[in-house]
Amino acid sequence: MKRLALLFALISLPSQAADWQARDVVRHYAVSGAVGPELYAAIGEAGPLIGQTRAIAHTNWDLKWSRKYVPEGSACVLKSAKPFLTIITTLPKPTAKLAAPAARFWQSFIDGIAAHEKVHAAGIRAMTEGIIAATAGLTVHNDPGCKLIRAEVLKLVTEANEDYKARSRVFDRAEMADGGNVHRLILGLVNGR
Repeated sequence: MKRLALLFALISLPSQAADWQARDVVRHYAVSGAVGPELYAAIGEAGPLIGQTRAIAHTNWDLKWSRKYVPEGSACVLKSAKPFLTIITTLPKPTAKLAAPAARFWQSFIDGIAAHEKVHAAGIRAMTEGIIAATAGLTVHNDPGCKLIRAEVLKLVTEANEDYKARSRVFDRAEMADGGNVHRLILGLVNGR
């Protein structure tokens, strides 16, 4: 974990990291209702499933790579690692135009939820840059066929993924705890404040 944290801090391969951009996709699911409690109840019925639980919103990703492995003598070097990252955010959207003051409460709620999801998206981008920093230029000796290096790259990618998920869980617990940001957003929507 310390090694991975150091690698995240060393996101200093600008030539590698600058050569890519994430594609952001926002999807909506329909919620019906005219007031906050109805809208929140609809979220509970239609929100994205995460395990067995419905969520208000969710940010996920699809990450593919173009990697160039080059044999150098008896070693193998990962000369480049270019990601193709799509970040997919799913948010609720009312099926009908809301009247005041419900529209104002909804807008405050959805702006806050979208900001919460942007933190997850930033973490996914940081994870991807960390993978680049950890893998581009990696050399594995006694691997002229470039087979052992692939297992090492997979290990580093898995560590980065697990680190991101752990950080994401800590963030969500704080945000959703009593008095946390998401908790306050829900109360604001449901109680009309």
